[in-house]
Amino acid sequence: MSTKFNGSCLCGEVRFSVDGFSDKVANCHCSMCRKFHGAAFGTLVGVNNLTWLSGKSQLKEYVAENGTTRTFCSHCGSSLGFRVKGEPLENIELSISTFDTDIPVKVDAQIYTGYKANWCELQPELPAHSEGRSS
Repeated sequence: MSTKFNGSCLCGEVRFSVDGFSDKVANCHCSMCRKFHGAAFGTLVGVNNLTWLSGKSQLKEYVAENGTTRTFCSHCGSSLGFRVKGEPLENIELSISTFDTDIPVKVDAQIYTGYKANWCELQPELPAHSEGRSS
């Protein structure tokens, strides 16, 4: 029996289900994540076996100058996820705040901290990377 984790946008038009998560979850402090999420950072996670339960037609995308794609609900504007340049929708990293229940993930890093807002304090217990994760 597989455990499913459901999520949705603010208005509930877009609903999805996944059955697993990447073990790498970071708070991203880049200016694009900050603006897209309207917060000090965005926290996204890669997922396994994503199924759009409803509202896939409500999804809209913004492609930034660097080719990254931000996906959101066209009805309520909820920030749903992020993809690197050239990745299909199936490879979206979802915003962990869109899940409807607790999920079994733990933030393990802070990335792009060189771009963080001056009013935001980093979490001292988490590794911080000025740019992306080191390989």
